[in-house]
Amino acid sequence: MSETFQERLDAVNRRIEAACARSGRDPAGVKLIAVSKTHGPDSIREAAGCGLRIFGENKVQEAKAKIPLCSGSLSWHMVGHLQRNKVREAVQLFEMIHSIDSLKLLEAVDAACDEAGRNMPVLLEVNVSGESSKFGMPPESVPAALQSASRLMHVSVVGLMTMPPFAEDVEKARPHFRRLRDLRDQWRAATGVGLDELSMGMTHDFEVAIEEGATWVRVGTALFGERGETWRPAVSE
Repeated sequence: MSETFQERLDAVNRRIEAACARSGRDPAGVKLIAVSKTHGPDSIREAAGCGLRIFGENKVQEAKAKIPLCSGSLSWHMVGHLQRNKVREAVQLFEMIHSIDSLKLLEAVDAACDEAGRNMPVLLEVNVSGESSKFGMPPESVPAALQSASRLMHVSVVGLMTMPPFAEDVEKARPHFRRLRDLRDQWRAATGVGLDELSMGMTHDFEVAIEEGATWVRVGTALFGERGETWRPAVSE
């Protein structure tokens, strides 16, 4: 008999609480993003019925088709790679962007927010591992980006995001999460920017991320199950 969404959510919450207990943290300091990429409005409605309100999407076009079919009370976060030619749409769709991976992208989001008459909290994605296949700023580029961000009027850099290399042994992710936290502490001291948010950890490794200071965890598979056929709107736009 397959698990219900509520049962999967309860299991994720227990894992969050256990990781917080191990690291002496208050579970209220860890926010769960339900990563709903490839899953349709029916799945999102079920998740919302279980109390979830924050959903993460990886692609602007998928989110653009999906969000109007879902409750207006939900909060949507962009957690995937954002192309500059999708920035205007992203600013209209999302309440937070976790994946700012260059100063040019940050400036483009600021300009689009100016145009849309809104402000946007963002996270800088940092390529802590140095893997060429990963998006993100090299750590040495971040202090200058933070300095430039202080002059922008419509974006607020509120923290950092990273994705470690995938490894079956979740302990191999720990040094990457710890390094992001250590870098955050250095940059906070050097720049005075709060950088309170650390978006790190997914289904496979979010407990380790919490132990190393994550404030946002991005969980898809543990909530929605293994990805099946990608959702597509019934009528193409």
